[in-house]
Amino acid sequence: MINILCFSRRVRRPFCLDLARPRYAVALLLALTALGAVAGYGGYRLGVERSRVLTRAMVREVASQQEEIHRAERDARANIDALALRLGRMQADVIRIDALGQRLVEMAKLDKGEFDFDRPPARGGPGDSSELESVSTPDFMASLRRLSAQLSDREQQLQVLETLLMHRRLRKEVQPAGWPIAHGWISSYFGRRTDPFTGRPEFHPGVDFAGREGSAVEAVAAGIVTWAGSRYGYGNLVEIDHGNGYVTLYGHNEKLLVRVGEKVAQGQEIALMGSTGRSTGPHVHFEVHDHGKLIDPVRLVRNRR
Repeated sequence: MINILCFSRRVRRPFCLDLARPRYAVALLLALTALGAVAGYGGYRLGVERSRVLTRAMVREVASQQEEIHRAERDARANIDALALRLGRMQADVIRIDALGQRLVEMAKLDKGEFDFDRPPARGGPGDSSELESVSTPDFMASLRRLSAQLSDREQQLQVLETLLMHRRLRKEVQPAGWPIAHGWISSYFGRRTDPFTGRPEFHPGVDFAGREGSAVEAVAAGIVTWAGSRYGYGNLVEIDHGNGYVTLYGHNEKLLVRVGEKVAQGQEIALMGSTGRSTGPHVHFEVHDHGKLIDPVRLVRNRR
């Protein structure tokens, strides 16, 4: 026989449950069943809540990983766009440098077969694949930046060189040199001589080039025509200002081929040889002024014929 003693705050004395009696046994069984159900439901609710917490944590973790993936994709796209932009700029720099190089080869009269900017430079050597190393993205970007800076620096240097060559060529074109005629001979030099009309000593301010009447008279340098007409003693005269203080005069022409204000090139025909003005025969009187002072043209005409 099993007896269970029960205590209560309301009842001071304990009372005894006799499990031998069916009603007490049934009541106890029901109580235990209810207690088990309550405990099971509590465990179920606890498990569900714990599952919800774990699920939320997993959802947050998955969302965080997806955001990391999206960020990596955005960074990759941004890097690709930056590489494409930098590559485009470098290609433009290379095109400009090639154009500058070709112009410099022509201006400097270099051998085009030796300096061919349409073909890659000749390079070579034995290769060793075992020494090849992978390049990280930061190193690659740094190399691109250095290469871009080098291209920009080379372009500026080539532009400076082009400017220098252009100025040198312009100075050469406007520097009076050579003969004003293609065929003929010097019939009178600069300085003291005997006047062909009076027989007295006189100062001759230029050099006379004798030739066939009607032959071409050429400009010895590029410049602007400042006089094209008749002048006392000179007959039909052409005067050209070459800049840098140089002015040349071509006198006694039969016919003038240029007008005042016209731009002429070196070697251009400006008149036809004649014997107008104070002249004894077909020739061109060639005179040179340097900053307003007469100079002997001989040292200039001897530079290039």
